[in-house]
Amino acid sequence: MNHRPSFLVGLIGTGVGPSLTPAMHMVEGRAQGFDYVYRTIDLDTLGIEPTRVGEVLAWARTLGFDAVNVTHPCKQLVLEHLDEIDPVAATLGAVNTVRFTDHGTIGYNTDTTGFAHGFTEGLPGADLADVVLVGAGGAGTAVADALARLGAAHLTIVDMNVDRASELAHELGTRYPTARIEASSFDKLSVLLPESTGVVHATPTGMAEHPGIAFDAALLHPGLWVADIVYRPLDTALLQAARRAGCRTLDGGHMAVHQAVDAFALITGTAPDAARMSRHFRELVANPS
Repeated sequence: MNHRPSFLVGLIGTGVGPSLTPAMHMVEGRAQGFDYVYRTIDLDTLGIEPTRVGEVLAWARTLGFDAVNVTHPCKQLVLEHLDEIDPVAATLGAVNTVRFTDHGTIGYNTDTTGFAHGFTEGLPGADLADVVLVGAGGAGTAVADALARLGAAHLTIVDMNVDRASELAHELGTRYPTARIEASSFDKLSVLLPESTGVVHATPTGMAEHPGIAFDAALLHPGLWVADIVYRPLDTALLQAARRAGCRTLDGGHMAVHQAVDAFALITGTAPDAARMSRHFRELVANPS
């Protein structure tokens, strides 16, 4: 009798009930011929403080989980509870995927690799000479590292909290000394964007709960590519304005899918069908249950 490979995976975080990640993993798992079960572990619902994420990891391992994804607000909190951290995740100081192995717990960050893979897929040949990143939070940190790895020659990080942007710029500069990495403030976008080749938006603005555009759409111009990491909705007000301005665009679905693609590969040791996962993801976004 042939036994199908089986996987038990979880998602640890607060408010994770609506996440599309479990469905993406399970449908692809079935397509690969696996018995693949993916469950949310919502700390809010369970009444567990995020600071107890180490205990949650230990429980998951004891209960037979093969791996967990980790999301807000546990991506940094989980670090001290791991036996080994992948170098990319270690430099970012954030983990979103944990594998339970015979050698202990190993942490990875597929947010940054997911953005890089999605960017290469969706904006091939994009000019990285002068890029502006709007947002220096957790997602922005992952995106910033990806942009530096992809070869951004000049990267300007803009955030409402200029100190946070400056700290991220300094950290990146030490890791990527050949790149010019700077921090700036929102009021400088009117000077920065007209001279830039691309802009990535990595704040919550544009999400269904936070409608709008984070900066003046009049600053968009045809020489600029525009990437948004918001994926609910996929077609944000920013992307609509960018298309009207003649910009090449990249929606947030690319990062969302490829972080799951990379995590699936780490968890199963099998490369998933990224195009199939993308089609499924876009169906889920278009037809929420």
